[in-house]
Amino acid sequence: MRGEVSLLSATPHQPAVTEREARQVAEAAREQDWRKPSFAKELFLGRFRLDLIHPHPMPPDEDARRGEEFLARLRDFCETKVDSALIEREARIPDEVVNGLKELGALGMKIDTKYGGLGLTQVYYNKALALVGSANPALGALLSAHQSIGVPQPLKIFGTQEQKDTFLPRLARSDISAFLLTEPDVGSDPARLATSAVPDGEDYILDGVKLWTTNGVVADLLVVMARVPRSDGHKGGITAFVVETAAEGVTVEHRNAFMGLRGLENGVTRFHRVRVPAANRIGPEGAGLKIALTTLNTGRLSLPAMCVGAGKWCLKIAREWSSVREQWGKPVAHHEAVGAKISFIAATTFALEAVLDLSSQMADEDRNDIRIEAALAKLYGSEMAWLMADELVQIRGGRGFETADSLAARGERAVPAEQVLRDLRINRIFEGSTEIMHLLIAREAVDAHLSVAGDLIDPEKSLTDKARAGANAGLFYAKWFPKLVAGPGQLPRSYAEFHPAGHVDLSGHLRYVERSARKLARSTFYAMSRWQGRLETKQGFLGRIVDIGAELFAMSAVCVRAELLRTTEAHGRQAYQLADAFCHQSRIRVEELFGRLWSNTDDVDRKVVRGVLGGAYTWLEDGVVDPSGEGPWIADATPGASEKENVHRPVH
Repeated sequence: MRGEVSLLSATPHQPAVTEREARQVAEAAREQDWRKPSFAKELFLGRFRLDLIHPHPMPPDEDARRGEEFLARLRDFCETKVDSALIEREARIPDEVVNGLKELGALGMKIDTKYGGLGLTQVYYNKALALVGSANPALGALLSAHQSIGVPQPLKIFGTQEQKDTFLPRLARSDISAFLLTEPDVGSDPARLATSAVPDGEDYILDGVKLWTTNGVVADLLVVMARVPRSDGHKGGITAFVVETAAEGVTVEHRNAFMGLRGLENGVTRFHRVRVPAANRIGPEGAGLKIALTTLNTGRLSLPAMCVGAGKWCLKIAREWSSVREQWGKPVAHHEAVGAKISFIAATTFALEAVLDLSSQMADEDRNDIRIEAALAKLYGSEMAWLMADELVQIRGGRGFETADSLAARGERAVPAEQVLRDLRINRIFEGSTEIMHLLIAREAVDAHLSVAGDLIDPEKSLTDKARAGANAGLFYAKWFPKLVAGPGQLPRSYAEFHPAGHVDLSGHLRYVERSARKLARSTFYAMSRWQGRLETKQGFLGRIVDIGAELFAMSAVCVRAELLRTTEAHGRQAYQLADAFCHQSRIRVEELFGRLWSNTDDVDRKVVRGVLGGAYTWLEDGVVDPSGEGPWIADATPGASEKENVHRPVH
């Protein structure tokens, strides 16, 4: 799979790139160094560093007090001012709701108090998103896109003092922001980015079209990724800019409609000769992708926060419904087929909250590098929340498939189970699809191997480079691999503090995690030895490696959280029970994934795919009609003046 991508797919205004060039662009955007320890990175290397997460970190008392006070105000607002059914029917969040959130200070939850924000910690910001998202997921998406990936976060990390003074007070109280990277023919491969920013004196001239601009329809300020051409005095490359949506030449051409998140203000934005001051450039030229990825290190935690909120709601509805709905003489909850689903929802909700709170608190402390933990939280949260919602629909039966409005019209409780299923589906695509997250996490997980043996498996390196890499790799693996043979997971009394008197035993689960981490590292090493440079094409294998790591991280998080709750809360015993249930369920998934590392249908699947694309099975498509409309698969994004009405709708 090495070599060039088809140049025929490149439009005249879009750069044609080889597969290798695309990988180089993505690699250059990575954070290259590991300056702080990472629990998840160590886990993938076969080292179970429980000391990095246990005892569970806790927020300072003052941060907790301020966070709880805001959550109380936000809960009252959500219960009294938010009509989720109205948003669903009208596919729009009422202006008065948005303005009410502004008055609460919700736009500035993550903005420092010196700029007029609330200065909440990541932990309490996520709790707020879970709360708002349970009231209506589109509201959660509005606030998340504004603060997690919109203008505030990149300015906080990379902005100049002048930029912070200029924009952050607006963003804390009145102005909504959006993040614009995706284009009609550019998704997770930014090397093909076509939007340009051409230097012109003290300004840049911006031209291009951006797709799926969450908040873009109502935003006042935008973070726009554009390609600066290399020239005298200009390094060039993909660069980040703050752009005023009201600037001349900015047109919101369309508001997109989706299967879920019907209140989402997501659109298509065109830039035609938009003049952007150089003072609005975030960071140096060429740093745009690095800024985006660094922003997402913690920004990705907002999505699993709303998944946690969805899980809690699914559990509440499953409990209430299953206790009153009777079949064959007893409540359906007491039938094993239904009970197993309820157990899965309860245990998984506990796990998602454990992963989220642990990752968020580590982000607040800034003691660990959490790039892998945040990515795992996003990946695991989005996948498991979708499964929980699907199970809830199944538990509700026909009522799960029926809309809330229809239920209410015939006299039953308006439970929007089918809406939650639709709303959650996008999370497996938002902010990095599951498939892209697998590759991103896998790249970070094997970073230690590539740093010592990368030249050895690079076909373009010289024999001298390979020889040097071989010597370095030999030294590394001579020290590393023997440590994967035995460890604390084989000692029956390891992690004994997780088996307190009167509670179920969690120590055995932690011993399993330690053993499995070593097995995971050995499996990765065997794969590198077997496939060498071709390992990067084995996406099925890499995805399973990442999924195993996600399960091991979640098991670690639930045990640590259960122990925290045992020592700080009245429901410690119940927390231990949930952690035990989750770990038993997770271990079954881990064993299946380990088995599928080496026994799978990957080779057969590749053959079938070649047949499908080559037209060998078109006969299988006979007997149906295609209701799709006419038109190109990908819309034309040629730069130029807009010919459409501007549907930009700022909320003031």
